[in-house]
Amino acid sequence: MDVPFLSSHVVDRRTTDRADEAALDRAWTDPSTRLLSINRAGRILFRDGALVSRATASAVRPADAFYLGHDGRGHWFAEVVDVHDDPQARDDRAIGLRAGAAQLEPADVALFVHALALLNWHESHRFCPRCGAPTVSTQGGHVRVCTRDGSQHFPRTDPAVIMLITDPAGQQALLGRKPTWSPGQFSCLAGFVEPGESAEHAVVRETREETAVDVSGVRYVASQPWPFPASLMLGYRAVADPSQPVDVGHDELAAARWFSRQEIADAVAAGTMLPGAVSIARFMIEAWLAES
Repeated sequence: MDVPFLSSHVVDRRTTDRADEAALDRAWTDPSTRLLSINRAGRILFRDGALVSRATASAVRPADAFYLGHDGRGHWFAEVVDVHDDPQARDDRAIGLRAGAAQLEPADVALFVHALALLNWHESHRFCPRCGAPTVSTQGGHVRVCTRDGSQHFPRTDPAVIMLITDPAGQQALLGRKPTWSPGQFSCLAGFVEPGESAEHAVVRETREETAVDVSGVRYVASQPWPFPASLMLGYRAVADPSQPVDVGHDELAAARWFSRQEIADAVAAGTMLPGAVSIARFMIEAWLAES
């Protein structure tokens, strides 16, 4: 895979159709259209290696239905439900994106990521940030409009950097562990981009803040959506002198240290220590291990 797992989008979002209510209505009633249900915990029904979907039974498109796009076979919408009521697969058969994405085809992953990101945004933006009045969903779920002043509000995306720091020879990598993680679990360093800051500077700042290590040679690798709740992870590589003291003297990390290439390769082979397959951290680590 040459891109991070959650970045392998294969669904045409048909963005020009969103502002056309008639086009959305036609898409809703198209016989090939399918509807996904996502509950408020961000879980979607899953069966036999695919997301469970159904035809759009009602003739009238609900105002709060999310339009997800067209996958080459038909249109896709998503609806938010309190609980799943599929008699063959109730909530105990539903999956979250972290646990279930690796079991899905790229098209299903793209739909899942899109629906989850919209769910999280709608759940936290029901009121206008300008005047406090209620907002309503429009444009296929991609805009909320204030019912008092008519202002439009769009889904937010929070840029975050995630960086794989290696020594100049590429034989060691600096990984960290958050206090909430299981003992022995490590991953790439990461942090949010602050206002007025470039992503490259955030890599330098966050590494220094979390570990007291100074880095150089910052270069972009790839990006990945991470809707937990609304991040875009910007992946970077950088180099640092491993002789620098590593200091995690604050609350962000419980530990950080340099690992040899062999230690990390052994962890990949054993399925231990490292983040899951759907994370951009795992993508960058495995790409580094594959370098000659």
